[in-house]
Amino acid sequence: MGVSKYTKGCGGWLIVLVVAALVVTAAVVAIKKRKPHHAEALPVPGPPGAIDQKYGDALSVALQFFQVQKSGKLVNNKIPWRGDSALKDGSEEGVDLSKGMYDAGDHMKFGFPMAFTATVLSWSILEYGDQMKAAKQLDSALDALKWITDYLINAHPSENVLYIQVGDPDIDHKCWERPELMAEKRPVTQINKTVPGTEVAAETAAALAASSLVFKPINTSYSDVLLHHAQQLFTFADAYKGSYSVSIPQVQSYYNSTGYEDELLWAASWLYHATGDQTYLSYVTVKNGKAFADWGRPTWFSWDDKRAGTQVLLSRINIFGSKQSSNAENTGLRMYRKTAEAVVCGLLPDSPTATSSRTDGGLLWISDWNALQHPVAASFLAVLYSDYMLTSQTPEVSCSGKSFTPTDLRNFAKSQVDYILGNNPMKLSYLVGYGSNYPQQVHHRGASIPPNANTGCKGFQWLTSTDRNPNVATGALVGGPFKNDSYIDQRNNSMQAEPSTYNSAVLVGLLSGLVTTSSIAQSFT
Repeated sequence: MGVSKYTKGCGGWLIVLVVAALVVTAAVVAIKKRKPHHAEALPVPGPPGAIDQKYGDALSVALQFFQVQKSGKLVNNKIPWRGDSALKDGSEEGVDLSKGMYDAGDHMKFGFPMAFTATVLSWSILEYGDQMKAAKQLDSALDALKWITDYLINAHPSENVLYIQVGDPDIDHKCWERPELMAEKRPVTQINKTVPGTEVAAETAAALAASSLVFKPINTSYSDVLLHHAQQLFTFADAYKGSYSVSIPQVQSYYNSTGYEDELLWAASWLYHATGDQTYLSYVTVKNGKAFADWGRPTWFSWDDKRAGTQVLLSRINIFGSKQSSNAENTGLRMYRKTAEAVVCGLLPDSPTATSSRTDGGLLWISDWNALQHPVAASFLAVLYSDYMLTSQTPEVSCSGKSFTPTDLRNFAKSQVDYILGNNPMKLSYLVGYGSNYPQQVHHRGASIPPNANTGCKGFQWLTSTDRNPNVATGALVGGPFKNDSYIDQRNNSMQAEPSTYNSAVLVGLLSGLVTTSSIAQSFT
C-alpha cells in the first residue's frame, strides 16, 4: 500500500508522510510479531545423479597417486616408471612388511599416517562408495585400501606387538634414489607392552575396524580378520597407555604426536560402528567423552588430531538415531554433535564464528608446511555433515544465531576444491596431472629420476636439477601455497612441493562427496 500519484502543495506532502509513517510502523510491528524464519528441508537425494565431470576427472587423477606410492611386489602395475621395491622389508624380524605405501617424497613407511590414510579411505568408501562406483573409481579406491590393510595385518604379528615404522629416516633422507634400487638397511620399529604407543595402536585399530566394514559385503573372512586385529589393537592401546613420541623420541622429528586421547575415541567410535557393541559407545560418551573430547572447542582434523573427525562421525549416530543408547550416552552424542556444528560454523566465511585465517584467494590457511592439509580435511568434514543434514532432512545449522543450509556447507567445500584445481591467483592446479598447468618439480624421489638411471644413494643431482621431473607423479597433491597465495615450483622446496599419501586419502573422500549427489546410508552395517 502506498501513494502512487504525485500530489501538488505542502498539504499533499504532509498526507504522504503521515501515510508512509503509518505503513512503516505497521511493518515494524508485523516484523516483531513474525516468527523467526526457518529454512525448509531440501528433498532427500536419491541414487547417484549426474557426474560432475570436473570433480570426476580430479577423482580419477587423485586415486592414481596410491599406485605411485605402492611398495612391494606390484600387481597390475599401472605406473610405467615404477617397479617392485622393498621386497625384504621386515624380513630381519620374520615379518613381511613389503606392502604398504611410501609416506611422501621419501621411502619411509610411517605407520601412524599410513593407518590414518586407511581410516579415511575406508570412511570415504563407506559414505560415498556408490558415488565412486558411478564415477567408475570404486575399484581403484578398494585396491589402494587393501594394499595398506594387508600391510597393517602383517605389522601386527601378536596381540601386544605392532610394527610402526620401516626404514631409518635419518638414513633415508640422506639418499636420493629410486625405490626400486634401494640398498640401504631398512630397520623396523615396534611398539609393545614396555615400549607403548597408544596413538599408533589406536589409529591402526580405527583403520582396521573401518576397513572391516568396507570389506564385509565383499570378503567376509577378510573382514573378520581385520576386525579381530582391530579389537586386539584397541585393547592393547587402552591397556598400555603411553605416547610413542615419549617411548621412541626419534619420531618427534617427523610425526610427533600431541596426545593419544583423540585416537582412543576415534578407534572406539569405529569399533562401535563395526560391532554395535555398546561398550565402545559408552567408552566415547560416558566414560571418556568429557575428559578426552574437548566438547565445545572446534579443532582441525589431521593425521595427528582426530577430535573433529570423531565429532562428525559420532554426529551421524545422533542424527540418525541409536535405539540402544542410554540417556547418558545420548547426552554425550549430543555434545559431539554440538561440537561438530561448531567445527563447520568456523569454516563458513559468512558465519559469525568463521576463522579469519584465509588467503586473499579464499583458501583456509593454517600452516606454511603442507598448507593444503587443513583446508582439504576441513572441507571433507563439511561435505559429510552437509550430507548428514540432507539425508536426515535437517534444514539448517545455527552458527551463533545465523542459519546455514546444507548447500552453504557444500559450497564452502567446493570453493576450497576449486582453489586447489586452479581457481586461484596462481592459476595453478595443485593436483599433479589435473589440468594443463600444475607443478613440474614435485619433491618426489621416484618422479625426479629417470627410470634407467642407476644413481645409488647419492643421486642428489636430480634433487637440485632445474629441469622438470622426467616422470609425472600423477595424483600427487603438493603441499600448497604460502599465505600470499604464491607457490615456488622448485624440487628442493619441500615445504610446498612435497606430496603425502594421507593428504591424498582425504582429497579422495572430498572429491567423492562432490562428484555427484546421493543419499547416504543411515548405518554402515
